[in-house]
Amino acid sequence: MNYVILDLEWNAAFYKKEQRYINEIIEFGAVKVDGELNITGTFSTLIKPQIGKRLCSRVKELTGLSLDELKEGVPFAEAVEKFTKFAENCVIMTWSTSDIHALIENFHCFFGDRHITFLHSYCNIQEYCEKSMGLYDKSAQMGLSACAEKLGVEFCEDNQHRAVADAVLSLKCINELAAQNPIAPYIQDADRESFYDRITFKAHYISDLSDPQIDKAQLRFFCENCGRRAARVTKWKRRNKSFTADFECRGCGSRFAGRVSFKKTFDEIKVKKNIIPKEQPKPGEGVANF
Repeated sequence: MNYVILDLEWNAAFYKKEQRYINEIIEFGAVKVDGELNITGTFSTLIKPQIGKRLCSRVKELTGLSLDELKEGVPFAEAVEKFTKFAENCVIMTWSTSDIHALIENFHCFFGDRHITFLHSYCNIQEYCEKSMGLYDKSAQMGLSACAEKLGVEFCEDNQHRAVADAVLSLKCINELAAQNPIAPYIQDADRESFYDRITFKAHYISDLSDPQIDKAQLRFFCENCGRRAARVTKWKRRNKSFTADFECRGCGSRFAGRVSFKKTFDEIKVKKNIIPKEQPKPGEGVANF
């Protein structure tokens, strides 16, 4: 099995047709490796901007690229055609799914179709490295440089943020882990529509307690002192991403605030609950019904 480790650089550009900003791709860089992770080829091309009229200062700073250099590049369609030939019959690998999101955006803008023509099998290197290192955490994903540092991989920060250099650094990280952690379990079938549905799904917090997706049993809270189900004594209030209400245990008299949030991901609704102790209830306060 052959792999292509792809890295992209992009520039924020205002897309007038849809009145929004997109990440317009300005550079393709990649290394091709065989099943033993030996480099068998490299790919690099600058892409002439067709949407953005100027480069963001941050992009100039990180990449060292200028608009004049990019004007000498090739159109996006030509870059895709050349890369498709380079990556034929290979598993595409990227650090995180950010580059895949950028490709989907650019394919949609230039070709009117979100499907990436050269993407048939895919591996997220970031997920592979994090899980192999026992550091996987969706809420705090690790950057490429941070991963390299943790693995003791030497690199020059000044050479990063150019596509081929980042692709090579990704390969070095993989090489540190591959002997004990096979890549195959992390390869996804990217030809299925479900791949695009999953990768483009935006996780969000549910903001309405009447939403039928919510398991109403999750609105129940139990006393941490005696284990009895507590009674809610105030109405639910939404605060930021969560819902909060006051509860009272009729068994031991303890009182607390219950906080719960419901985050919708592609596969499930993640529930997070917290209990915050409060002072004892005042005499005469009533109990609200569920």
